[in-house]
Amino acid sequence: MEARKLRNSVMVVVALAAVGGIAVAAQDRFTLQVPDGLAFSEFKGYETWQSVAVSDTEGSIKTILANSVMINAYRNGAPDNGKPFPEGSKIVKIEWVKKKNTLSPYFVEIPDSLKTVSFIEKDSSRFPKTHGWAYAQFAYDVASATFKPPALSSSGATCGYACHSAVAAKDYIFTAYPPR
Repeated sequence: MEARKLRNSVMVVVALAAVGGIAVAAQDRFTLQVPDGLAFSEFKGYETWQSVAVSDTEGSIKTILANSVMINAYRNGAPDNGKPFPEGSKIVKIEWVKKKNTLSPYFVEIPDSLKTVSFIEKDSSRFPKTHGWAYAQFAYDVASATFKPPALSSSGATCGYACHSAVAAKDYIFTAYPPR
Protein backbone atom coordinates (compact mmCIF):
# COMPACT_ATOMS: atom_id res chain seq x y z
CA MET A 1 0.00 0.00 0.00
CA GLU A 2 2.85 2.39 0.96
CA ALA A 3 4.71 1.60 -2.28
CA ARG A 4 1.57 2.37 -4.27
CA LYS A 5 1.19 5.79 -2.58
CA LEU A 6 4.84 6.55 -3.21
CA ARG A 7 4.54 5.54 -6.87
CA ASN A 8 1.40 7.69 -7.31
CA SER A 9 3.10 10.65 -5.63
CA VAL A 10 6.14 10.29 -7.89
CA MET A 11 3.88 10.14 -10.95
CA VAL A 12 2.10 13.33 -9.88
CA VAL A 13 5.41 15.13 -9.30
CA VAL A 14 6.76 13.96 -12.67
CA ALA A 15 3.57 15.08 -14.44
CA LEU A 16 3.69 18.50 -12.77
CA ALA A 17 7.36 18.86 -13.63
CA ALA A 18 6.65 17.99 -17.26
CA VAL A 19 3.81 20.52 -17.48
CA GLY A 20 5.93 23.11 -15.69
CA GLY A 21 8.81 22.40 -18.04
CA ILE A 22 6.61 23.00 -21.04
CA ALA A 23 5.43 26.30 -19.55
CA VAL A 24 9.02 27.35 -18.80
CA ALA A 25 10.14 26.32 -22.28
CA ALA A 26 7.55 28.59 -23.96
CA GLN A 27 9.31 31.48 -25.65
CA ASP A 28 8.85 35.04 -24.48
CA ARG A 29 9.08 36.77 -27.85
CA PHE A 30 9.43 40.14 -26.14
CA THR A 31 12.98 39.21 -25.09
CA LEU A 32 14.17 38.97 -28.71
CA GLN A 33 16.27 41.62 -30.42
CA VAL A 34 18.33 41.90 -33.60
CA PRO A 35 22.01 42.84 -33.15
CA ASP A 36 22.46 46.59 -32.57
CA GLY A 37 18.83 47.16 -33.30
CA LEU A 38 15.18 46.72 -32.69
CA ALA A 39 13.68 44.54 -30.01
CA PHE A 40 10.33 42.78 -30.15
CA SER A 41 9.49 44.53 -26.87
CA GLU A 42 9.56 47.95 -28.58
CA PHE A 43 6.44 46.88 -30.49
CA LYS A 44 4.29 45.51 -27.67
CA GLY A 45 0.63 45.90 -28.56
CA TYR A 46 1.25 45.92 -32.32
CA GLU A 47 -1.57 43.41 -32.75
CA THR A 48 -4.07 46.23 -32.09
CA TRP A 49 -2.52 48.83 -34.40
CA GLN A 50 -4.47 50.16 -37.38
CA SER A 51 -4.14 48.73 -40.84
CA VAL A 52 -2.15 50.59 -43.47
CA ALA A 53 -2.66 48.04 -46.24
CA VAL A 54 -2.33 44.41 -47.22
CA SER A 55 -0.03 42.85 -49.76
CA ASP A 56 -0.17 39.57 -51.59
CA THR A 57 2.79 37.66 -52.96
CA GLU A 58 2.93 34.36 -54.81
CA GLY A 59 3.04 32.41 -51.58
CA SER A 60 2.06 34.71 -48.76
CA ILE A 61 -0.34 37.32 -47.45
CA LYS A 62 0.91 40.28 -45.45
CA THR A 63 -0.85 42.85 -43.36
CA ILE A 64 0.92 46.11 -42.66
CA LEU A 65 -0.02 47.87 -39.42
CA ALA A 66 1.21 51.18 -38.00
CA ASN A 67 1.23 52.95 -34.65
CA SER A 68 -0.81 56.12 -34.17
CA VAL A 69 2.17 58.39 -34.93
CA MET A 70 2.60 56.86 -38.37
CA ILE A 71 -1.14 56.52 -39.08
CA ASN A 72 -1.61 60.24 -38.35
CA ALA A 73 1.28 61.09 -40.67
CA TYR A 74 -0.28 58.96 -43.43
CA ARG A 75 -3.65 60.67 -42.90
CA ASN A 76 -1.94 64.05 -43.21
CA GLY A 77 -0.50 63.02 -46.58
CA ALA A 78 2.97 61.69 -45.75
CA PRO A 79 5.08 60.91 -47.60
CA ASP A 80 3.35 62.10 -50.79
CA ASN A 81 3.01 65.62 -49.36
CA GLY A 82 6.81 65.88 -49.28
CA LYS A 83 6.97 65.60 -45.50
CA PRO A 84 8.87 62.74 -43.90
CA PHE A 85 7.35 60.48 -41.30
CA PRO A 86 7.91 61.86 -37.79
CA GLU A 87 10.20 60.41 -35.16
CA GLY A 88 8.52 57.54 -33.34
CA SER A 89 6.79 56.22 -36.45
CA LYS A 90 6.53 52.44 -36.27
CA ILE A 91 5.25 49.89 -38.72
CA VAL A 92 4.88 46.12 -38.50
CA LYS A 93 4.38 43.60 -41.27
CA ILE A 94 2.83 40.25 -40.34
CA GLU A 95 3.28 37.61 -43.01
CA TRP A 96 1.47 34.29 -43.32
CA VAL A 97 1.77 31.45 -45.80
CA LYS A 98 -1.51 31.53 -47.66
CA LYS A 99 -3.99 28.81 -48.49
CA LYS A 100 -7.25 28.52 -50.37
CA ASN A 101 -10.36 28.88 -48.25
CA THR A 102 -12.17 25.64 -49.00
CA LEU A 103 -15.38 26.80 -47.30
CA SER A 104 -15.88 29.91 -49.39
CA PRO A 105 -18.29 29.68 -52.36
CA TYR A 106 -15.78 31.67 -54.44
CA PHE A 107 -12.01 31.64 -54.77
CA VAL A 108 -10.31 33.38 -51.87
CA GLU A 109 -6.96 32.85 -50.20
CA ILE A 110 -6.54 33.30 -46.45
CA PRO A 111 -3.69 33.20 -43.93
CA ASP A 112 -2.46 29.74 -42.97
CA SER A 113 0.69 29.46 -40.86
CA LEU A 114 2.58 32.48 -39.55
CA LYS A 115 5.82 33.07 -41.47
CA THR A 116 7.46 36.29 -40.27
CA VAL A 117 6.91 39.44 -38.26
CA SER A 118 8.93 42.46 -39.41
CA PHE A 119 9.38 45.81 -37.70
CA ILE A 120 10.45 49.27 -38.85
CA GLU A 121 10.97 52.25 -36.55
CA LYS A 122 12.08 55.82 -37.13
CA ASP A 123 14.49 57.08 -34.49
CA SER A 124 17.16 59.36 -35.96
CA SER A 125 19.16 59.60 -32.75
CA ARG A 126 19.56 55.80 -32.54
CA PHE A 127 19.88 55.07 -36.26
CA PRO A 128 21.50 58.07 -38.02
CA LYS A 129 23.32 55.93 -40.63
CA THR A 130 20.02 54.79 -42.17
CA HIS A 131 18.22 58.14 -42.30
CA GLY A 132 16.66 57.34 -38.94
CA TRP A 133 15.09 54.03 -39.91
CA ALA A 134 15.78 50.66 -38.30
CA TYR A 135 14.60 47.28 -39.45
CA ALA A 136 14.11 43.86 -37.88
CA GLN A 137 12.59 40.62 -38.98
CA PHE A 138 11.73 37.56 -36.93
CA ALA A 139 10.96 34.24 -38.61
CA TYR A 140 8.36 32.02 -36.99
CA ASP A 141 9.01 28.31 -36.62
CA VAL A 142 5.64 26.55 -36.59
CA ALA A 143 6.99 23.28 -35.14
CA SER A 144 8.50 24.91 -32.05
CA ALA A 145 6.14 27.92 -31.95
CA THR A 146 9.15 30.23 -31.58
CA PHE A 147 10.62 33.26 -33.31
CA LYS A 148 14.22 33.92 -34.30
CA PRO A 149 15.96 36.53 -36.41
CA PRO A 150 16.76 35.01 -39.84
CA ALA A 151 20.17 35.45 -41.47
CA LEU A 152 18.87 38.65 -43.10
CA SER A 153 18.61 40.27 -39.67
CA SER A 154 22.14 39.30 -38.63
CA SER A 155 23.31 42.72 -39.81
CA GLY A 156 21.10 44.31 -37.16
CA ALA A 157 19.06 47.45 -37.61
CA THR A 158 20.37 48.04 -41.13
CA CYS A 159 19.05 44.71 -42.48
CA GLY A 160 16.31 46.31 -44.60
CA TYR A 161 18.00 49.59 -45.44
CA ALA A 162 19.50 48.59 -48.80
CA CYS A 163 16.14 47.35 -50.04
CA HIS A 164 14.23 50.36 -48.70
CA SER A 165 16.70 52.77 -50.31
CA ALA A 166 14.80 52.16 -53.54
CA VAL A 167 12.00 54.28 -52.04
CA ALA A 168 14.13 57.01 -50.47
CA ALA A 169 11.84 59.61 -52.07
CA LYS A 170 8.96 58.07 -50.05
CA ASP A 171 10.95 58.34 -46.80
CA TYR A 172 12.09 54.72 -47.14
CA ILE A 173 8.59 53.21 -46.86
CA PHE A 174 7.14 51.04 -49.65
CA THR A 175 3.57 50.78 -48.39
CA ALA A 176 1.17 53.52 -49.44
CA TYR A 177 -1.95 54.37 -47.45
CA PRO A 178 -4.80 53.62 -49.87
CA PRO A 179 -8.18 55.36 -49.71
CA ARG A 180 -10.67 53.91 -47.23
